[in-house]
Amino acid sequence: MPAPASLFAPWGRPRLMGIVNVTPDSFSDGGRWAEPEAAIARGHDLLADGADILDIGGESTRPGATRPLVEEELDRVVPVIGALAEAGALVSVDTMRSEVAAAALAAGAGLVNDVSGGLADPRMLEVVADTGAAYVAMHWRAHSDHMGDFASYDAPGGVVAAVCEELAHRVDAMLAAGIEPDRIILDPGLGFAKRAEHNWELLAGLDRVGALGHPVLVGASRKSFLGSLLADTEGRARPVDRREDANTAVSVHLAQQGVWGIRVHDVRASRDAISVVERLAAEKKNHAHQEAP
Repeated sequence: MPAPASLFAPWGRPRLMGIVNVTPDSFSDGGRWAEPEAAIARGHDLLADGADILDIGGESTRPGATRPLVEEELDRVVPVIGALAEAGALVSVDTMRSEVAAAALAAGAGLVNDVSGGLADPRMLEVVADTGAAYVAMHWRAHSDHMGDFASYDAPGGVVAAVCEELAHRVDAMLAAGIEPDRIILDPGLGFAKRAEHNWELLAGLDRVGALGHPVLVGASRKSFLGSLLADTEGRARPVDRREDANTAVSVHLAQQGVWGIRVHDVRASRDAISVVERLAAEKKNHAHQEAP
């Protein structure tokens, strides 16, 4: 399915991408939506909470995760995507596999969210180019079971420079494959082959990622760097289900940075926070207009 024109229309606020993990081993919600009926219901709940896009994934990318068979991933996501797209939702498929992307797009998805940026499957870029779908390319260095081995950014400019350089190379590959530049979205890949300090540096340097010339999607929701920030006095990370307030603060920062999209588990919290940012920005603009000579 080609990317809907509304996907890149100026909105004045970030799009909220609600996460639906159709997996038994997600780090954040461990199998709660693993069955198609539960995942479809979850998607409708997220839409009611204000999600603009539903991101449906059938492979856990938590650190140390092993990959499902292609057939397993297809069985998990295609029925859910078909049902939600038929109900009118704008759906993204979170996959690194070209076979899954092709089937998801045929079922009604309009966006491919590939955490590997096309590196995990050489045919991915070809599939996206042929279908006209929008494409999120995330910064990625290795699969989850050993990505921690690649969390080194010692060259000048550190993690921000490295991420921008490596994403720029992926953009070159996308353009060479025939993906139009106005269909490309970039994600700095928080938590993927990155230690906590790398994630904070990237959040502070998002303007450099945006300077690559493409919309930016960021996913910080419930990730371990928030847990370590909120660790108790004995150094134990805050549990996954108690990190949402910190993530809402990140969503405020991202809205102020003008990112294209924010990928979240709790849509309502981020939507409410962004509404405050919007209202204050409008008031500031109105005040400046009244003050002008």
